[in-house]
Amino acid sequence: MRVVHGSPQRARLAPLVLATMASQALLVVLSPTIVAIGRDLEASVGAVGQARSITAGVAIVTSVAIIPRIDAVGVPRLLGLGATLAIIACAAVPASPTLAVFLTAHALVGLGFACLLSAGFAGVAAFSQERRAWAIGYVAGANALAWIVVNPLVGLVTDWLSWRLAEAVPGAIALAALLASRAAAPAPGGRIAPGMRTLLSAVSARRWIGAELIAYGAWTALLTFIGAFFIERLGVREAAAGLLLASGAAAYFAASTRSRGLAGRISRRSLVAGSALLMAALLPLQLSVTGSVPLAVGVFCLIGLVAGIRTPASSGLGLEQLPDHPGAMMAARTAATQLGYLLGAAVGGALIAGAGYGTLGFVLAAGMAVSAVLVLRVDDPLERRADPAPARLA
Repeated sequence: MRVVHGSPQRARLAPLVLATMASQALLVVLSPTIVAIGRDLEASVGAVGQARSITAGVAIVTSVAIIPRIDAVGVPRLLGLGATLAIIACAAVPASPTLAVFLTAHALVGLGFACLLSAGFAGVAAFSQERRAWAIGYVAGANALAWIVVNPLVGLVTDWLSWRLAEAVPGAIALAALLASRAAAPAPGGRIAPGMRTLLSAVSARRWIGAELIAYGAWTALLTFIGAFFIERLGVREAAAGLLLASGAAAYFAASTRSRGLAGRISRRSLVAGSALLMAALLPLQLSVTGSVPLAVGVFCLIGLVAGIRTPASSGLGLEQLPDHPGAMMAARTAATQLGYLLGAAVGGALIAGAGYGTLGFVLAAGMAVSAVLVLRVDDPLERRADPAPARLA
């Protein structure tokens, strides 16, 4: 039966999409502005780039801290808090007179990011099961919207005016999320949610968190260095590389918002594992076999399509690990993805400096394969409800 997604459902979805888009905008704003920031603050690009590590570190700690409190706070309040922190951060960062103040201000970015991303995905639990795949596809797709919309807009403002004014772009999206936060529906949950230690003691939840950590580490390692690959290995100019990255993000968005039909035909574990394995096959091709720009762009867009299928399916599976506390699982997801980013960037940078892009492709492929194996051992309560046979205890 075809499900009609009317305006009330879209009104409840809008604040979640804005929250996720705002969280990603806080991150991607650094890419087009990093050179201008270094020039203005008389610092190297590497030193300015440490802001991203600070953001990730604070986001990890914050996400773990809010896991046992997220049910009591509730999605609308957490979203509003995250948006408020993001707005303050977008004012503090451009007001920084020195590199030290600039880096310190990114602690606020990490706080806002953790609240916004956790609230965006946790809010999907308020939708009924038949509409959840539709909702989570758009929430996941909002990650890509920041690459498609924010990146070029920030680049233009930085080029025409200044990097300080460019911070108003993510600030405006955070403001929109704040204004829409009251429309977010409360997600199910009790006054007391389990902490991270309790989540990790649940075998299936632990496997899902591990699979998400490894997969996100591989995926973000690719995103971190694919621009440099296009420029250094294929001779693409910087401006063109930004457009090529946006094309991959567009493919991701298209897949994430249109893949809900697959979730109804294929078990989520099989869908997540299969897409991870397909990414594992494509990653070495992307970083070692491709010899022309059109072929490289085509492979990158194909990886974006597959990643757009994997992310919402995996997030939906994570929501089901503790159905009474979806917010706790999504806060754990935020921590896992940011830790994956830190590890992926560190390992990727070391491999490129030593063995090169080709080796990086095979290492990332191995990571995606391990993620696929782990996710096949994750329990899916929806499958168990459909199968009356007793489930085997892990």
